[in-house]
Amino acid sequence: MHQAIDVYLKTAYEGDLPLRVRSQLKVLDAWHGKFYNCSVFVSDQTQPPERYYIRFGNKQYPHMKLSVELLPNGDRYVYRVDTHDRHCCPAPDAREYNEFRQLMESNQKLAEKIEAAWDEAGLPTFKGYLREDLKKRQAAMQA
Repeated sequence: MHQAIDVYLKTAYEGDLPLRVRSQLKVLDAWHGKFYNCSVFVSDQTQPPERYYIRFGNKQYPHMKLSVELLPNGDRYVYRVDTHDRHCCPAPDAREYNEFRQLMESNQKLAEKIEAAWDEAGLPTFKGYLREDLKKRQAAMQA
């Protein structure tokens, strides 16, 4: 998890981290209990949780999240970036619509960059899972 956090933060900020993020990291470093029980994580209400996340943000948007999600088959967790901006897009006729759409596009590109860096580092990602699943299906069809 620490490697995933490092990759996320280096990619999202490319420099100094905001105080809020530095504080979250200090809390994580000081935590001695079960890692995902640390107060910087939020989880869904399922038991066991299917999703954990930390709102680290990025240099333009403070609400983007590093998410750890259970795969659909339930056998492991993968890292994903939740841009957390789709639910609040203004109406197309609103004056801030175009600017917000640009922010959404920037967030999406950044999310893809972070996930590609995780993948390159050998960390589990949803796209990696899809690639593995496709290989298995192709092998099964050829057998």
